[in-house]
Amino acid sequence: TWNIVKPLYLELEAVAIVVALAATTVQRLVREGEFPRPRQLSGRRVAWLVREVEEWAEARPVSELPPPANTGRRSH
Repeated sequence: TWNIVKPLYLELEAVAIVVALAATTVQRLVREGEFPRPRQLSGRRVAWLVREVEEWAEARPVSELPPPANTGRRSH
């Protein structure tokens, strides 16, 4: 049997997908101090600690906006 291991770190592209934001938005939020800063893994490689990204996501305020309409097309 294979054990599935939850990753500890995510790179920018994965973080952007996980939090449903553009990578440039994640970078801007980091610069503005509104998003966790990445951790240095080695040399010039950085990534975000999954736990910190999850904590940030869970701390987001609940929206009063209605969910967007489903604009997807159905294929028959």
